[in-house]
Amino acid sequence: MADLAHTAITHLKGVGDALAEKLAKLSIVTLQDLLFHLPLRYQDRTRITPIGALFAGQDAVVEGAVISASVLMGRRRSLLVKLQDGSGTIGLRFYFFNQSQKNSFIKGARVRCFGDVRAGASGLELYHPEYRIIADDKIMPVEQTLTPIYPTTEGLTQQRLRQLVEQTLGLLSSHNLPDYLPTNLIEHYDLGDLREAICYLHHPPPDANAQLLAEGKHWAQKRLIFEELLSHQLSLQRLREQIRSQSAIAIVHSTKLVPDYLKQLPFSPTQAQQRVVQEVTYDLGMPLPMLRLVQGDVGAGKTVVAALSALPVIEAGYQVALMAPTEILAEQHFLTFQRWFEPLGIKVAWLAGKLKGKARQNALTDIAEGAAMVIGTHALFQRDVFFKQLALVIIDEQHRFGVEQRLALRDKSVDGLFLPHQLIMTATPIPRTLAMSAYADLDTSILDELPPGRTPVSTVVLPDSRRPEVITRVQQACKEGKQAYWVCTLIEESEELTCQAAETTFTELSELLQGVSIGLIHGRMKANEKVALMQRFKEGELQLLVATTVIEVGVDVPNASLMIIENPERLGLAQLHQLRGRVGRGQAESFCLLLYHAPLSRIAQERLSIMRETNDGFIIAEKDLEIRGPGEVLGTRQTGLLQFKVADLMRDSDLLPDIREATQELLENHKESIDLLLDRWVANRERYGQV
Repeated sequence: MADLAHTAITHLKGVGDALAEKLAKLSIVTLQDLLFHLPLRYQDRTRITPIGALFAGQDAVVEGAVISASVLMGRRRSLLVKLQDGSGTIGLRFYFFNQSQKNSFIKGARVRCFGDVRAGASGLELYHPEYRIIADDKIMPVEQTLTPIYPTTEGLTQQRLRQLVEQTLGLLSSHNLPDYLPTNLIEHYDLGDLREAICYLHHPPPDANAQLLAEGKHWAQKRLIFEELLSHQLSLQRLREQIRSQSAIAIVHSTKLVPDYLKQLPFSPTQAQQRVVQEVTYDLGMPLPMLRLVQGDVGAGKTVVAALSALPVIEAGYQVALMAPTEILAEQHFLTFQRWFEPLGIKVAWLAGKLKGKARQNALTDIAEGAAMVIGTHALFQRDVFFKQLALVIIDEQHRFGVEQRLALRDKSVDGLFLPHQLIMTATPIPRTLAMSAYADLDTSILDELPPGRTPVSTVVLPDSRRPEVITRVQQACKEGKQAYWVCTLIEESEELTCQAAETTFTELSELLQGVSIGLIHGRMKANEKVALMQRFKEGELQLLVATTVIEVGVDVPNASLMIIENPERLGLAQLHQLRGRVGRGQAESFCLLLYHAPLSRIAQERLSIMRETNDGFIIAEKDLEIRGPGEVLGTRQTGLLQFKVADLMRDSDLLPDIREATQELLENHKESIDLLLDRWVANRERYGQV
């Protein structure tokens, strides 16, 4: 039989087009895909538990004789069957049943069932258990292995998946599921046999270590986790190699624009900013495309780094594009760069989705004719945007964009030959664990120093029963000439309801805070209205700004020193940290009040106490990773980049140093294995690596 990697799933008995379509939703197209579709967890059906030994919360197989079966007419009609063995009695409760099902539970009939034991109205009960009525003379064996529970999709039962896996395991032999890892690696890292690991994980024996399997620490899981992480790392290295094999414009040091810009800055760059700019300048001077990620905590001065990186490129006669994730942030960058660059004689253009008609046409013409600094949203990716000579792309807030968007900018090369250099900036610090794996294609610089004048923000956590005191505190702060934010958070994923909540809060605070000038900003306002309102707040015309989380990124008002966040339990750590970063940008002592609604879940309590304990974005990022997992922290769920089949970056982070070492070994000595591993593990993600 052919290699399982190239045998379609329709080869299996009983798999027609309709079933193949359902399997494709789980990324199962070949027999190899099915073998690598591993169980989420296991049920132990290998032994019958005496009814008297059961406890709530366990899964168990029980067997007993029917002593009664009756329909109860409580709040919901249900069928309750009582079973008894020599040790005790248990109820089987069915909310969905028919008459013939009820009639099958004859008094004295022997029933074997499996289910989740719960405390019910009649004592311990199994809700909707799987069951079989056993003929008197029949001996029914128990399962010989643990029962796998697979990730599934609508219309595909566990039973059907198990049958398909069973068929495929019957076809499995070492020659049609080859091991692509070199023998020396398998031995060095003590990885074990691939085929054996696959068989074990689909059918663990009754004495398997359930604890190790649940924690993902079993040797059979490690064998596959190692191979998947290695393949992921190889795909990023290949992406890096492909980009670095292209040419880029080598940019010489600036002799005029950078010194002129520094003269007009009202402060000197920090040592961290200077160090990062040196790293960027070195990369720009090479004839290879720069791929650099700059991480800096909220307020570390990434915009100044962006300006100092752009100026040598502009001085050399080329264009720079800066891309931001939202129109409000793009417009803020546009105003900042206009203020900085126009006195230096540099034309700054801007492009966003909201530009229409003549204004858009003018912007496109400016860009095509060589406007030196171009600022915009993802609208810069669109096909009708042509640059004259784009040599550097700066992307702000990388985690908002997704990998394929970042790579799409390569199409905007100079003369179709030279790729733009890429500088990626994020104010969401990425834990080292993730950076090692998720951004292996990028060099990393860290801004680990805040500019002078930034004051740490004191964070206070209060129940919303103390709201009247908080309102009084806001009034006092505004009387003293300070400014404040009042943030209304997301109501169950509904932007519309959140905007309504903000409007209600605005009305209420306007009535209670007589004499305080209050503004309202939310996501349904037009971009130009938002920018105009922020400008009024920045100039001190407004003392209090009621806002939704649209102010999360990049808004800079040094006089704002008080922030109230209502229902902070609705937000993740990274978002809370970003919001808090809007205050403490000036000299005044600053406060962030987290006004929660009791009772709090365990995770919410954990988040709020972390916010109270630290202002360090890197510590917060590590904690956020522990709580939420890598897919959400990086915002790459939608790209599929971190949708691992068996690996988990947080759980398996101890393997990453070995993975890096093994990656180098394959790149240097076993190149023949690389394509085979990539085909097996990341074939459907390879488009991110296509140049």
